[in-house]
Amino acid sequence: MAATKRDYYEVLGISRDASPEDLKKAYRQMALKFHPDRNPGDEEAPKRFKEAAEAYEVLSDTEKRQRYDRYGHAGLNGASFHDFRSAEDVFSAFGDIFGQGLFGDLFGQRNRGPRPGGDLLMKLEIELLEAARGATRSIEVARQEFCGECKGSGARKGTVATTCNYCGGRGQVVQARGFFQVATTCPACGGEGVRIADPCPGCRGSGRVSTTAKLQVDIPPGVESGMWLQLRGQGEIGDVGGPRGNLRIQILVRDHPFFERRRNDLICEVPISFAQAALGGVVEVPTLDGPEDLEIPRGTQSGDVLRIKGRGMPDIGGRGRGDELVRVIVETPRHLTARQEELLREFAEIEHEQVSPRRRSFFEKLRDYFTEEVEHDDSRDES
Repeated sequence: MAATKRDYYEVLGISRDASPEDLKKAYRQMALKFHPDRNPGDEEAPKRFKEAAEAYEVLSDTEKRQRYDRYGHAGLNGASFHDFRSAEDVFSAFGDIFGQGLFGDLFGQRNRGPRPGGDLLMKLEIELLEAARGATRSIEVARQEFCGECKGSGARKGTVATTCNYCGGRGQVVQARGFFQVATTCPACGGEGVRIADPCPGCRGSGRVSTTAKLQVDIPPGVESGMWLQLRGQGEIGDVGGPRGNLRIQILVRDHPFFERRRNDLICEVPISFAQAALGGVVEVPTLDGPEDLEIPRGTQSGDVLRIKGRGMPDIGGRGRGDELVRVIVETPRHLTARQEELLREFAEIEHEQVSPRRRSFFEKLRDYFTEEVEHDDSRDES
């Protein structure tokens, strides 16, 4: 949260010890005063409207309010917030404290055409090779469709639904309470605005039936685990004449037996023998494109990483491919033949006479360390 924001209590015109009911009342008044539909041409009104919603979101949440009271705006860093880009966003978040009448009937935000359908969410597991090359997968999605018999009306074929007399077809009953209008769902029609005297036997009057849709999903090369794909217009149905929601698919990439992914690079551990590490050589390693020969330099140490350019994952934005990083693991033999042991002992004797600079430096440091420790102990004994 930016430090330049106004104090939230000041925004709503309340004291810091205001009760939840006082807070709710103050916010209702501010929302009504600065609603954009009541202030056409006033560029400041939408800003104040959004500011009030933001203040109410913080102060109506016990935990956020405590953090704000203690640390101010800085205490809200990392907290989640709604993105209030329109009056409809505010209504979606706080419509329950107004009743649908305040924004729905007074400003017409809820009655502009049929409601769209909701989004559906699902997860899809794929293999690493599919993530690398891209793939097309068939999926099945449980969702609703309009009843084929009544075309979504809910009424038996040959009959029609009638307008609800109780609410006049609005689906809401609006009552005036002082300065505000409060709307509640019509108890007669359940908010539908119509009544069905003779329900459709196919859907029992709901106008909808459950189905399983078979769809194709195109997986782009380079997709990572946790990414979301979206199929527009493949979600749930809304009102008759309204757009269908979207289907959002979260991709989960299964673990691979050889490769570990790090962004667009792939890490692969390859075991080699002591002789291969010392003398160098060529070993066959796996890649996404098949086996490939990799040259092992002489004197390779266990844990060294060798890079194969352009053998990693493709960038999902089309910016080339990553690399394959081969981590070399030098294996120590557990069982030796008599001849192998004889040769290693001979090698050890020669090696002892030719200590490497690195080992010589280590042992010199180790000797100096223990010498200092002994001298330190002797000095303490004398004292």
